[in-house]
Amino acid sequence: MEFLRPATWDEALAAKAEHPSALPISGGTDVMVELNFDRHRPSALLDLNRISELTAWESGRFEGQEGEVIRLGAAVPYARITRELSRELPGLALAGNTVGSPQIRNRGSVGGNLGGASPAGDAHPALLAAGRDVLVEAESVRGTRLIPIDEFYVGVKRNSLEPDELIRAVRIPVADGPQQFSKIGTRNAMVIAVCAFGIALHPKNGTVGTGIGSAAPTPRRAVEAEEFIAGELAERGLWESGALIGPAAIQRFGELVTAAASPIDDVRGTAAYRRHALAVMARRTLTWTWNEYTQSLRSAA
Repeated sequence: MEFLRPATWDEALAAKAEHPSALPISGGTDVMVELNFDRHRPSALLDLNRISELTAWESGRFEGQEGEVIRLGAAVPYARITRELSRELPGLALAGNTVGSPQIRNRGSVGGNLGGASPAGDAHPALLAAGRDVLVEAESVRGTRLIPIDEFYVGVKRNSLEPDELIRAVRIPVADGPQQFSKIGTRNAMVIAVCAFGIALHPKNGTVGTGIGSAAPTPRRAVEAEEFIAGELAERGLWESGALIGPAAIQRFGELVTAAASPIDDVRGTAAYRRHALAVMARRTLTWTWNEYTQSLRSAA
């Protein structure tokens, strides 16, 4: 196995072009597990740890996206997201706080989660819920592609990157409303999700975002649930009044989230349990985010 260690981003792209099968490694929290258990034996490892811009983030306005956006370097660790971006990206910060142990959170990153594309990756539900404007920057010696998050996941542990492409950053709109993340596991820490759910309220455009994890071949949205609850909020004037959504609508939202999943039985849980847990998490997180939203309306009045 070759070990490639570029010093700059341009060198990394050139190395990836010359060795398309090379496996990128930065935090190594997933890659090293695969190697240690001999589940994967790439022809080469492409070490990205010397490329400092991958561990930086910036806020600004970017072409093709509305409002303020966080451009998150692919290797920014979860610990820094939780510490530095909990206001701008609350859903992702909450998800990051559930990843593994403190040691893993200091090494693991959103770019690594995207590269692995595991259905159980904790970042995925939060990214999907954050909105359809979330874009993955995929770069090669041929140029840069901006991949909408909805189009990024194409199969079990498969993404839409070309063989010569690397993830440079993720562009995520700054939250304009409350966001939540919920995860079910066999214990509170250092656990792979049995299932997970993310939700984000977007009052500026009257939409609701969702993300389902570990309950389908790929991370996915609950589109019908999003459209249903956004319709309820608009038709009943709840965005303006902040009145209660009501148990019937919350119950229906949970049912639609469950219907969007296609879980399986495996060593971590049964399909039936995952469906039940998703409905519970959907109802709870919707209630939590709506309570936070109504409190913000009262505070602004």
